[in-house]
Amino acid sequence: MGLQENGNKYRRIDGDGNGEEDVTVSNNQEQGFVDNGDQRVNKFVFACAIFASLNSVLLGYDVGVMSGAIIFIQEDLKISEVQVEILVGILSIISLLGSLAGGKTSDVLGRKWTIALAAIVFQSGVAVMTVAPSFAILMIGRLLAGVGIGFGVMIAPIYIAEISPSVARGSLTSFPEIFVNLGILLGYISNYALSGLPVHINWRIMIGVGILPSVLIGFALFVIPESPRWLVVQGRIDEARSVLSKLNESEREVGERLAEIQVAAGHASADNYEAKAVWREIVSPSPPVKRMLIAGCGIQCFQQMTGIDATVYYSPTVFKNAGIKGNTELLAATVAVGFTKTVFILIAIFLIDRVGRKPLLYISTIGMTVCLVGLSFSLTFMGSGNLGIGLAILSVCCNVAFFSVGIGPICWVLSSEIFPLRLRAQASALGAVGSRVSSGVVAMSFLSVSRAITVGGSFFVFALIAALSIVFVHTSVPETKGKSLEEIEMIFQNDGEWQGGGGEVELGDIERLVQKQ
Repeated sequence: MGLQENGNKYRRIDGDGNGEEDVTVSNNQEQGFVDNGDQRVNKFVFACAIFASLNSVLLGYDVGVMSGAIIFIQEDLKISEVQVEILVGILSIISLLGSLAGGKTSDVLGRKWTIALAAIVFQSGVAVMTVAPSFAILMIGRLLAGVGIGFGVMIAPIYIAEISPSVARGSLTSFPEIFVNLGILLGYISNYALSGLPVHINWRIMIGVGILPSVLIGFALFVIPESPRWLVVQGRIDEARSVLSKLNESEREVGERLAEIQVAAGHASADNYEAKAVWREIVSPSPPVKRMLIAGCGIQCFQQMTGIDATVYYSPTVFKNAGIKGNTELLAATVAVGFTKTVFILIAIFLIDRVGRKPLLYISTIGMTVCLVGLSFSLTFMGSGNLGIGLAILSVCCNVAFFSVGIGPICWVLSSEIFPLRLRAQASALGAVGSRVSSGVVAMSFLSVSRAITVGGSFFVFALIAALSIVFVHTSVPETKGKSLEEIEMIFQNDGEWQGGGGEVELGDIERLVQKQ
């Protein structure tokens, strides 16, 4: 079968050989650059990405504030070390329920109102934790907050990816991770500022302050539109066109993007992809879908298995082990970690669509491996002198810097852009589940493992996992910079040829794909 040309459109067979799809291959794309005059990001898209990311501030604040609040909770409620691990880690484990339900919920309610549901559930949990008189009530609030986080972490990147132009999708989709880091920094600052209050009051105020961003989230719902891709799937074409006209600068681009979305949605409708059919395809995937799942879910798991939550949640424990004395000094050191994490995630937003996903992943994973080895060495061999403390603080700050400039934001970018429309919500939810489970396992076992093999030994294990993540990035993650969501789907059709070629979709790739059918 030949390749049919129509202007700058090329017809290709879909993955199952049952239908055809228009693929736009412009001269600019063939030459490796984008017409920024037509595809520049307007202010409305930028504002929508910010508002959609506000739930991530709540998640980050909870992570940051709990690292310090747990010191005072343990003292006030007289809970054991095992209860501390459960209280810290259960948030990530229980969030898998929200992530699993989030895919179907977002397909039914829409992306926008799933964001609202995430905020409501999370804020209910925070309110319960703030007034909790006992460990049992504290856990109830923690469970509610976990479900809300599960919804939030999977829906925000999907929503942003579906409203963003390809030229800036990486930067905009990294906004949730930026806001997580901002929340962590605010949590650390809150810990330090409120640590002087009485023990039975300070941790409640620390946690309760997290309710305040809900006012902004309520306002955001009056600003952000529904995802145009979701509207097309629901058959609400006129509404989708209206939304796209706000998201794009030119009517020509509105028409092109709407046509692309309709083609992608048409495949899903033609195959009658109900929930069971979608999960059946995920459980028994075709080779292209299998490669997507390995890349998307694998990068999510490696993001957490390299120990970032141990660094963030238990940074006071790490610095205490390094030789820092006193709660105020410990919490002050965590502020430095939070500040570093926030600064480098801001740097990532400027690099992700310029340098590309894969180069930043290499820099990130290699840098983290070196830093984790350095932290392990300082905790194990340097003692509690000034040099050992300095090296420990430097290693932790550099580790979170390399994390934030690469694998931290990019894992969410990749998981929101590599899956086809018919699978995007559920497959992204599955990746979020992998992330949350890995996070929970790390958070719930760190103190026990450290007691068995020392804190330094624990971070050496994380260093080994980080080294494995370098291999994973090389073998399983393609480059997706500057490509539309529909073009990215084509990358995974090419029988792994993208592994060596950086993921470039050339005209020859399209011809080979058609000839294979």
